[in-house]
This record gives sequence, C-alpha cells and structure tokens, in this order.
Amino acid sequence: MSVKTAAGSGTGGFLPIVHWLPRYERRWLRPDLIAGVAVVAMIVPKNLGYAEIAGVPVQNGLYAAAAGAIIYALFCTSRQISTGPSSALATVAGGAVIVTGVTGGDAAQLVAAITVVTGILLLLLALFRMGWIAQFLSRAVVTGFLAGAALDVVVGELPKLTGTSSDGDTVWREFASWIVGLGNIHLPTLLVGATALAVILALRFWAPKVPGALVLVVGGLLASSLLDLGERGVALVGAVPSGLPVPQVPSLDIVVQNVPEIVIAALALLLIGFSQTAGDARSFATRHHYRIDPNQEAVAQGMANVGAGLVQGMPVSTSLSASSLNESAGARTPVASLTTGGLVILTLIFLAPLFSDLPKAVLGAVIIDAVVFGMIDLTEFSRLRRVSRFDFWIAVAATVGVLSSGVLFGIVIGIALSLLWLIFVSTRPAMPLLGREPGTQVFRDIGLNPADETFPGIAVIRLDGGLFFATAEAFDERVREIVSGEPPITALVIDLEGVAFVDSQGAAKLTELVDLAEAQAIALRLARIKPQVTPALDAEGVLDRIGTDHIHGNVHRAVQAQLAQSAGDGAVS
Repeated sequence: MSVKTAAGSGTGGFLPIVHWLPRYERRWLRPDLIAGVAVVAMIVPKNLGYAEIAGVPVQNGLYAAAAGAIIYALFCTSRQISTGPSSALATVAGGAVIVTGVTGGDAAQLVAAITVVTGILLLLLALFRMGWIAQFLSRAVVTGFLAGAALDVVVGELPKLTGTSSDGDTVWREFASWIVGLGNIHLPTLLVGATALAVILALRFWAPKVPGALVLVVGGLLASSLLDLGERGVALVGAVPSGLPVPQVPSLDIVVQNVPEIVIAALALLLIGFSQTAGDARSFATRHHYRIDPNQEAVAQGMANVGAGLVQGMPVSTSLSASSLNESAGARTPVASLTTGGLVILTLIFLAPLFSDLPKAVLGAVIIDAVVFGMIDLTEFSRLRRVSRFDFWIAVAATVGVLSSGVLFGIVIGIALSLLWLIFVSTRPAMPLLGREPGTQVFRDIGLNPADETFPGIAVIRLDGGLFFATAEAFDERVREIVSGEPPITALVIDLEGVAFVDSQGAAKLTELVDLAEAQAIALRLARIKPQVTPALDAEGVLDRIGTDHIHGNVHRAVQAQLAQSAGDGAVS
C-alpha cells in the first residue's frame, strides 16, 4: 500500500485519521518520528517568543503548539503541514492586547477568546464552503501589512536588547522614545542582547541548517546560569510553570468588554492565516503526488484553533518554515505532527521551568530574527514595484498605516484598501478601441498596436469586464465619447468577448445605447456574445431590437458585414 492511499488522500470524512491510521505502515514510523523531533527543536524556542509578541505568558505559546499540532493531525488531509503559532498571527493577537490595554491573566483570556473565535469562523467557512473569502485581501495589502507589523514588533523588542524602556501610541513615537532613553542603557543587558542578535544572524546567513533559535535559547540559559545574569540586573523571563493547562472557556466578561477588537482580530487571522494554509497544503500535496481537501483543511485549522483557545493558547496556522523542515526531515503522514505535539507536551511537563532563567534580551533577539525574516518580504516589494507601481504603493500605504495606527487598526486600513482597490478595478474596466492586425482577421487594442488597420466610419470597442450596475455608466460614457468624437462614425461594433456577466441595469444600459445609435443613425453591431449573458439580453429585448443580422460570431464578420452594407452589395454576414 502506498503512502498516497493511506494518508492525505483528501478523503476520510470529518475525521480523516480514522481512514488512514488503520492503514499505517511500520516503515513510515521512523521518518515520521525524526521529522517530529526536528520540528520540535525549531518551534519550542520560537513559540516562547511568539507568546511574548502576543502579550501572554511564554508557556501559552507551548500550549498552543501542542494543541495545534495534535488536533490538526486528527482532522487534516495534508501529510507535511505543521500547525502552530506564527509571528504574523502572534502580532495580530498582540495588537488586540495593546489596543484593549488588558494585562496579565486578562490578556491571556483575550488572546484565547480571539483564538476560539478564529476557529469558529474557520469552521463556518468550511460549513458554507466559503473558502474564497480567504482570498479577499490582496497580496499587496498583506505584504505591506506584514512588513508594518514586523517593524512594529521590532521596535517593541528594542528595549529588551538595551535594558531601557519606551512608550508611545504609534511605532514612530515608540521608536523616538527608545532613542531618547538610550542614555540609560544597561550595559550587561546590551552585551547580552547584541551578542544574541549577532549569533542568530550569523547562524542564519552562514549556517542556515543549524536551528538558530534553539542554539540561542540553550546558550542564553547556560550564560544566565554561569554568569548569574539575573543578579547583574539582566531581565529574565521569570517563573514558567510545569505541567499542562486545564481546559476552560475564555472569560465571558473579557469577551463582552472587547467584542470589536476580538472580531477584527479574528477576521484578520482568518484572512491572513487560512489563505496561507490552503496554498501551502496544496503545494506540498502537488510535490508529493496526492490530493488534499481544502474544505477539510479549513475544518482542521478551525478545530486546531478552537482547541488551542480552550487550553489558554494563542492562534495557530500553517508554519511554512516548520512544514518545510517537516517535509525535508522525511515526514510521511500526520504522525509526524502527532509526534511534535507529544514532545511539546513532554517539554511542558519536564522542561518548562528551565526557561524561567532565559534572559529577555535573548528572547528579544529570537523574536526580531523571526519577524524580520518571516514577515518582511523585500523580494515581493521589489516585484510589485517592477510589475505594478499601483500595487507597490498600496503595499507601502498598508505598511505606513500599521506604523501610524497600530497593528489592529492597520488591519482595518488593509481591508479598506482592498475594498477600494476592488471597487476601483471593477468599476473601471478597460474599454479599448480595436484595429485589425494586417494580413489577419485578428482585432486587438489599437492603443498598444497603432499600426493596425482601421476602417473609415467604423469604430470597434471591446468591454473587458462585466456589464452591470458598477460599470454601466462608465460604458455609457465611453460609447457616447466615441459617437460624438471626430471623425464622425456611421457604425459601432461592440465586442462582448470579455463580458461574462450582465445584470438588469447593464441590459437596460445596452437598450439606451440602441436608442442612442438609432437617434444618431449609427449602425450598431454586437460580436462574440457569451452564452451565459444571452438570456439577460434576450429578456430585455435588446437582441430583437438589434436584429440577428447585426449579431456576429466575431469582430471580423461584423466589420465585413458593415463594409458590405455600406457598399450596398447586399452581402450576408
């Protein structure tokens, strides 16, 4: 039996593990265990940092990692995906904590509530098969938002590296506050922080296969013990309890008091998290020749978030770096993810108190490394600038929005930018005049091909988009501009190849244009009408008024028919 048929086949109902686990082969166990161990070595130190970003106790990051990995494995159809906290999700949750001003246990309750709500939204998305929502935020907006959120986190972590403090309601003011406070640098903390940052960056560039976060955390713990850093005034993480959390529903009082922030954060996590998850799962499945069920992946991520929230964890989603490591280490089935979750549980039970002596400066270096290289995509900024300047400036605006307004309000700005961009694009479709490529029957945009042939008295226009309430007026204005322009025309050919949708308002607008053409004694011809728009035009009566002899299979026939009519030779189209 192949791995393909045993796991990740995209089948198995609500609980796919029931389908593939009975068919599990012993030879897969070793690579799955190795992959699980490798992922744990990467994620445990990073998840301590993600918890700090989210504003919750460090152990809560491990709670989420364990719950996310185990629950995802029960419901998933992917074999390589590793689910857990990430820098982007932690930043969104931390933004909600900052906006609400809650601290301590209340902050943990707030983040847990956001996590549960995110899970419920994912389950609803799967139930109603609305995965398309995950594609709502444009890539440019997400790129800019993540870059701004990363810079927000970096500025927030700088005081940990210098032993100073900072405050401010925007990133600009917080950074300025940190600069002003540099006169009070705590030298031992600066040495620890600078060394930690230098080590993790050196490992990233010169030894990328070495788990830098793990090396840094182990090194920080050893240095803290050997050099007695706590006694030298270096801030430490503080007490980290051992053991597992007791499952509980997030505080209802916290939920009621912070409904807007919870909803905004959960929606952002849904839009940012699931689009990444679905894409990554499909990518791994393609490489390894099996199928995933995107709807079931939404169920798996939803259940993982609900579970993580109920154990006081934080939001979870696909970790591309952990999933890639899982793949390269040989993961064959979701048993690798179960192994990861089990080892995190053992870490919580037996090793958690060791993290109490970890210098915060070391954790700050881990966080800075994670967000800078995990959330700031300079290559994508460069691509956007090269391919579409408008998208580039949208990304820049999203970045500035986060830096000026905070992560949570930056989400609102990002959604608003996506809406405005969608409205702009959908209400302003291209409507080029067409000419014929010499020696062919091909008609194309004459603005891009000025040497193409045109025909005296005949204008050919193509509508590249739906003809509906949002575009009807723009189309009307464009046609009237052509009809009243110079030189005057005696015939207008409308190429409808790009029109896949016509609503009642669009059909009515076409009727008005028929009236305009008749009043101006202009022959009106339609070409390449798609079958799906014919019923609306037929019901409106447009086709009858235009006449079947003025409706053509392509633009060339329409132009030839008009030329024949003008010449008076009686040619039939």
